[in-house]
Amino acid sequence: MSIQNVIKRLLVLRYKYISQKNFVFLLAMLIGLLSGLVSVTIKNITYGIEWMLDHLAIVSRNSIYFILPVIGLWLVYLFVKYVSKQKVEHAIPSILFSLSKKNGLLKRSKIYLPLITAPITAGFGGSVGLLGPAIASASAVSSNISQLFHVDRKTRTLLIGCAAAGAIASIFQSPIAAIIFAIEVFSLDLTFASLLPLLIASVSSVLTSYFFVGNSVLFTYNVTTPFELRDTLFFIILGIGTGIASIYFSKIYFAVYKFFERFKTSGQKLIVGGLAIGIMLYFIPPLYGEGFGFINDLLDGNHLHALGKTPFDDYLDNIWVVIALLIGITIFKAVAMSTTFAAGGAGGIIIPTMVMGSALGNVVAKIINNIGLGFQVSESSFTLIGMAGLIAGVLHAPLTAIFLIAEITGGYQLFVPLMITVSMSFIITKNAIDHTIYTKELAEKGALLTHNKDQSVLTLMRLDSVVEQDFTVLYPEMSLGEMLHQGVAKSSRNLFPVVDEKQQMVGVILLDNIRDVMFDQTLYESTTVETFMHNPPEHIYYETDSMKMVMKKFQDTGAWNLPVIKDGIYYGFVSKSKLLTAYRRELINFTT
Repeated sequence: MSIQNVIKRLLVLRYKYISQKNFVFLLAMLIGLLSGLVSVTIKNITYGIEWMLDHLAIVSRNSIYFILPVIGLWLVYLFVKYVSKQKVEHAIPSILFSLSKKNGLLKRSKIYLPLITAPITAGFGGSVGLLGPAIASASAVSSNISQLFHVDRKTRTLLIGCAAAGAIASIFQSPIAAIIFAIEVFSLDLTFASLLPLLIASVSSVLTSYFFVGNSVLFTYNVTTPFELRDTLFFIILGIGTGIASIYFSKIYFAVYKFFERFKTSGQKLIVGGLAIGIMLYFIPPLYGEGFGFINDLLDGNHLHALGKTPFDDYLDNIWVVIALLIGITIFKAVAMSTTFAAGGAGGIIIPTMVMGSALGNVVAKIINNIGLGFQVSESSFTLIGMAGLIAGVLHAPLTAIFLIAEITGGYQLFVPLMITVSMSFIITKNAIDHTIYTKELAEKGALLTHNKDQSVLTLMRLDSVVEQDFTVLYPEMSLGEMLHQGVAKSSRNLFPVVDEKQQMVGVILLDNIRDVMFDQTLYESTTVETFMHNPPEHIYYETDSMKMVMKKFQDTGAWNLPVIKDGIYYGFVSKSKLLTAYRRELINFTT
């Protein structure tokens, strides 16, 4: 029996015996399990590559830092060019674009491509994370399962959110933070109908993780230091610092990309990027790969092991040299990550954000403890809270930041300082930067879904769905008689576009414009279309205007019909009545 026949039988059984609600629950459980498998797989592949490189290295790892990133980027380049033939995409932005403009449809190739490119990039020293690629692969699994079972767009969006939640829950073993991440980043509605599938997916993914890796966790630190009121000012300072660092993180990301645009070929980007990463890794070894070991060493209070072997080993007995090196990690983690992406590597930004935040939090605590004012704070707690501050600022996801750090460390005692630092960081960053690394380009394209229902409905609408093309076209040189016989007499419309020989729009004519003269036969040959035409109040540009912009143009002009220009020529008209009807229909579909 073929797979298609099996699917058909399952669909028949599903329609007969399983309600829509229960079917979504079952799919959420399945997607959670598969998301857990994806996360475990991508981790094991990466660890396997790192283990192989450790055992193959004849000289110290620092000595081969110059070449490893180049090799990794080169392997990704060869795979992309000759095998996949699909360019590397950023994980979460590509998913968000799919949700807003492609009805959540993801190619099957997106299932396995992140499982190959991301481990190669990170395993060979690329300063990136694996969480983003794990989410991308799991989301592609979810999208294709949804298509297989003929799930509608809204449910498909929810199930992709389940996949993202499952991937996070599996990697961090933090189901609550995973649910909040899906709601904050994917702009899912917080209703019982969406909350329960997210919970089922998160729990099933966590169980999958437990099955394969046992009770081992990423971070072994348990919070024992209670919050003290006298430390409030320090947490505010940390919040301000992580807010500024978050702005820096985003700015440097786009600056590095802009710098690499000057290189015309992928080969040039690869070589320059690989060597730049190699140099940074030689002087700052913790920039290598994801960086979970670095975070754990800081949490254990072992900053010497966290820093690894550096050219500054002879000076590490001086705490201010240690602080300077940690500041270097804070600064260059963003540079190394952005360079890895710009040079052609694949990976995610969430875990590099955590590494940067942990270094900054540890720096602030060390300065407080060693500045000579008699204060003593927990360096481990500040390390954790620094991670939360960066996550909140860089991702604009404050609740995710609070619950993620609290869950993965058992640090619920830190709720108050987490809220203080996270809120400060988020407020500072949100006021300075409207959109995150994930959403900036999407917002510029008008392809970003948000929690604003009106905005999201406009984003989901397609211009093609409201363009009307049954208008009779006129030409400027046509006489009034020709216009009446060839245009007005044969059209049910009272609006006529006027174009030149290249089909470029030069004006419009309304029936009202010629009503007074249309029966005056003495003007049939002596006047032309050009006499009566006028410019429309505004044009809609197919390639660049978002639906939000289209709606604004109608509002600003008060027009009932506006012409659409595509590739520089006349394409059709959009009417206000059809636009509003389509909007109401989409709003009903979106909210029910």
